[in-house]
Amino acid sequence: MPQFDGDRAEAVARARAAGVRDLLIVGGVDSEAGHIRALNVADALGVPASAGVHPHEARLATESTYDELVGLAKEKRIVAIGEIGLDFHYDHSPRDTQREVFRRQVRLARTVGLPIIIHTREADLETCDLLEEERAGECGGVIHCFTGGHELARRALALGFHVSFSGILAFPRAEVIQAVAKAVPLDRLLIETDAPFLAPPPHRGQRNEPAFVVEVARKLASLRATTVEAIGDAALANFRRLFSRP
Repeated sequence: MPQFDGDRAEAVARARAAGVRDLLIVGGVDSEAGHIRALNVADALGVPASAGVHPHEARLATESTYDELVGLAKEKRIVAIGEIGLDFHYDHSPRDTQREVFRRQVRLARTVGLPIIIHTREADLETCDLLEEERAGECGGVIHCFTGGHELARRALALGFHVSFSGILAFPRAEVIQAVAKAVPLDRLLIETDAPFLAPPPHRGQRNEPAFVVEVARKLASLRATTVEAIGDAALANFRRLFSRP
């Protein structure tokens, strides 16, 4: 994103110094060609990327968008379709449009054999309904930046999905999210930053960056009475298993 144009190399160096061993660049197929920027950065860093139509941008999707996604799925760096999903908080795109674009992309992911990265905000139960109806368990995926409750986690896990926790996990009032984080099986856990947003304590108010994922791991380790190293090792193994290309 533009927030990293000035110090991308330094941010990556800080992440490596903090112990980050792998990462994924999320790219949006949008009016700003975020997926092209994501691919370019992924190529430069030697890391994987994803591409998808975010629910905010669903109104922009056309038939050529889906054709482009099919083509992108053949790129070696593209390991997932996403972020895709529903966002009923901002409603930047009409809800019916969000639903249709979400469905199309789940079907596309099943066709191309890639997992999906799910964004859901104030639409958790409908997101689960749609994932179940579209047989999303066949492609698998992750609930990104988990902010839901036990029911979202239960239904996602039943589909074989992973659950990814961001800096929100360490926010003081995140008791429900913390309870879910204690219950999710270790082999389904992922951690993330959602950089440049949602910086965890003690970095609140700053631009978030990949190095800060260590704070998410630290909070998760505390909740689960284990070590940061154990969380990191599990998250890395889960990440590489989920996002390995066929």
